[in-house]
Amino acid sequence: MDFESYEAGRRDGEGREIVLRGRSIGPADGPAIVMLASLGRPGSDFDIIARPLADKGFRVILPEPRGIGGSSGPMEGLTLHDLAADVACVIEAVARPPVVLVGHAFGNRLARTTAADHRALVSRLVLLACGGLIEMPEEARQALIGCFDETLSPEAHLDCVRRGFFAEGNDPAVWRDGWSKPVMLMQSSAVRRTPVEDWWEAGGQPLLVVQATEDAIALPANAHDLKARLGERVTLVELTHAGHAMLPEQPGRILEAMTAYLGCK
Repeated sequence: MDFESYEAGRRDGEGREIVLRGRSIGPADGPAIVMLASLGRPGSDFDIIARPLADKGFRVILPEPRGIGGSSGPMEGLTLHDLAADVACVIEAVARPPVVLVGHAFGNRLARTTAADHRALVSRLVLLACGGLIEMPEEARQALIGCFDETLSPEAHLDCVRRGFFAEGNDPAVWRDGWSKPVMLMQSSAVRRTPVEDWWEAGGQPLLVVQATEDAIALPANAHDLKARLGERVTLVELTHAGHAMLPEQPGRILEAMTAYLGCK
């Protein structure tokens, strides 16, 4: 089973064109899962779990953010609400709503904003590395910044990836590439311009939270806070020997958690 490319589009409130591209895999009539990638990262980060989910009958849709993979549009002065409108456009054009919305790291904020702004399009959410309320330590913040620092040597850059994203002993080389500084700056600005209260509770939808116990950026306390606030609406699964990257570190266990939550065999 191969990935297929798609293109959708819309215009913003000022009439500016936005082109939204990405890939999908799985049967066209299967229940849809839309996956939103981490800060400055491409949709291909999800390939490792997209194929097995497609084999189970899901249609998995991997949007690219503005600035990656041919997606384009204004990159300044945005909020998470603007980027959520992009996601909603893709869902309406490519999927059969309501969809399961999966967000990894930054993508978890965007997923929750989309669910809050466009409730009819989302049935439930899966949040991987659900930070946003409890701040990361300074050392982790510096490592995150270093992942996008184009002046670093390859060795220094890879060390930032390791310290920020991977649990002790896991190989960061799988995420050596794929970092987009312009997209990171756009997304980071959108986060700063959007109140946390706008998206933290995800519009009242059910949530699966998959939390890595060694995540240095989205600290486990964020997941525990969400569970304490929302109670039975949140199903919390914790992964050992995984950090912020999570997907290349523990794909099998993430799949296991997702398929159990979605009622798959």
